[in-house]
Amino acid sequence: MKKQLTGRRDDSPLRLAVREGNIELALEIISNNEDAEIKELLSKQNHSGETALYVAAEDGYVDLVKKLLGNCDICLASIKARNGYDAFHVAAKQGHLEVLKVLVEAIPELTMTVDLSNTTALHTAASQGHIEVVNFLLERCSNLVPIAKSNGKTALHSAARNGHLEVVKAVLSSEPEIATRNDKKRQTALHMAVKGQNLQLVDYLVKSNSLLINMVDNKGNTALHIATRKGRVQIVRNIISHKGVDTTVVNKSGETALDTAEKTGHSEIADILRDHGVLSAKSIKSTTTNTALELKKTVSDIKYGVHDQLEHTRKTRKRVQGIAKRLNKMHAEGLNNAINSTTVVAVLIATVAFAAIFNVPGQYADDPKKLSPNQSSGEAKIAGRNEFMIFIIFDSTALFISLAVVVVQTSVVAIERKAKKQMMAVINKLMWLACVMVSVAFLALSYIVVGNHAKWLAIAVTVIGTVIMVMTLGTMCYWVIVHRLEASKLRSLRRSTMSSRSRSWSISAVISGSEDEYKTVYAI
Repeated sequence: MKKQLTGRRDDSPLRLAVREGNIELALEIISNNEDAEIKELLSKQNHSGETALYVAAEDGYVDLVKKLLGNCDICLASIKARNGYDAFHVAAKQGHLEVLKVLVEAIPELTMTVDLSNTTALHTAASQGHIEVVNFLLERCSNLVPIAKSNGKTALHSAARNGHLEVVKAVLSSEPEIATRNDKKRQTALHMAVKGQNLQLVDYLVKSNSLLINMVDNKGNTALHIATRKGRVQIVRNIISHKGVDTTVVNKSGETALDTAEKTGHSEIADILRDHGVLSAKSIKSTTTNTALELKKTVSDIKYGVHDQLEHTRKTRKRVQGIAKRLNKMHAEGLNNAINSTTVVAVLIATVAFAAIFNVPGQYADDPKKLSPNQSSGEAKIAGRNEFMIFIIFDSTALFISLAVVVVQTSVVAIERKAKKQMMAVINKLMWLACVMVSVAFLALSYIVVGNHAKWLAIAVTVIGTVIMVMTLGTMCYWVIVHRLEASKLRSLRRSTMSSRSRSWSISAVISGSEDEYKTVYAI
């Protein structure tokens, strides 16, 4: 029988000797070959893809494994059979702890070996319940625990599914966080455990992490659903007795655990569930319908209320923006009118100042026969008086200030409103100064015109003119200062408004900004 089996496997003499555990024959075959031939013998595979080292590890021949490892490197030791296992992996599956120790001591990298479905040696040992092998692997390489198969199942899933309580304890003590790990079906180790018969294992998992009992898979099933469908009476009784269990969970098929029990015909489980107050999905829906409707109505009312508020806010913002545009247009027109008026006034003052110099009282000495010894032709007859000197200085100053304003107004083009305001602020002050100069020049000549007999009249005119000019310029200065202070407050308000995210604050800021910035009358 063995010969027939051997023939079908196409085993070499070395593999035959190893399979029979014949160390002497295996060593004799190895010693009769050169190093290159030995490696070729050790790498040669039969129809199942098994090497001599794989066979020795599978059958647990520790001494043979030691002898063969003397001629193996990691490449030879890692050769996989058709089942995806190498020598280390198959030894873990068979539970040969001593073989594993020899392999790890020789080649430590073998602990990370995986098969075609990404199954580790720890996973395989956990599935088989080899607790000593599991403890050994956890001690040597604890980072094997989170590695999952291609279907998402970890070693904990497999140990739980096969009911290996001690293995589950070992894995969880090594890495407790793995308890809530899901596979690709979103099933936890507890979902796996309730499919089996080990009541102690289920109880241990529930107590290890209270979240597990109500976690659902991708079909919406809790562990209670699955235990009910599998007909695990004792496990259902155990789960339902835990305080944290949620019996109102409805899966994607629209079933509670009671619905599942009735559907699968597990009447005993259905009675247990009823005794613990578990309701069907229809009963749960009927008790929550009114609450759901009220909640829906409340949400709907809030939705429409918010919509109306947003619509009202949008319309208000649109109206405010329209008002701001109109005010902005009016403000721009006011600035343009002020600039044009200033230009006209500057030309007028320059004309008056220029004409006044050549139309002084008493005219000029133009008859050579009537000239006094100290006079020259064309000299004003009142040129020697102090009043004339004051007149000529102030009148000339007013003339040149006005001409400077005319040059600026006709040469500089300001586009932005801020630039226009800044230019007007400077020009206005110059025009104020020109008006003061013209007034002083006029008053100086008034003392000459009225003569010495009516000097009181010139004094009266001086007082009246001084009062009027001081009051006018004082009022203008007051308005300028007030406007500057209000503009400073407006900038502070805008900075504080920009730090707020509220929509209503933004609108109020636009309105208040419009009120402060677009006054009907203000001084620059």
